Amino acid sequence: MKPTIKPTAEKELKEIHLDALEWKSSLQFINRELKFINQLLNSYVFEPNTPNLFERLQEYKAQIQKVEEEIESLHQSIRKHESELGGMLECDTISCDHEYYMEHELLKTSYNTLYKKFRELKSNVFGYAGGILKTKRDKS
Repeated sequence: MKPTIKPTAEKELKEIHLDALEWKSSLQFINRELKFINQLLNSYVFEPNTPNLFERLQEYKAQIQKVEEEIESLHQSIRKHESELGGMLECDTISCDHEYYMEHELLKTSYNTLYKKFRELKSNVFGYAGGILKTKRDKS
């Protein structure tokens, strides 16, 4: 006999779905920000006589690429997780429910870790870049 889905379980599944939608949206926004940061790092707006400029910019570019790869991997995991959500309504064992919720919590942790890493990288790049941008000289 298949247990009936309780309203609280349906609510939990809806919240899981909303979490996944929020994560995907946020990852898309982060990707757009990373594209902008990459354009900034590849532009010619930095003072050329800055010590170790090339090395520092290359380091940031490598960190950006790593974050982009992590985003793609996380995005794939979220899509897989979402596709399994439909099966949760038909799941008739407690262990199935528990396993899915544990996976959701792991994804949440992965997302939060990635988001924190991205914010730190963005802060470092902007802090560094802000100090070495060329200043426009007026010829008035």
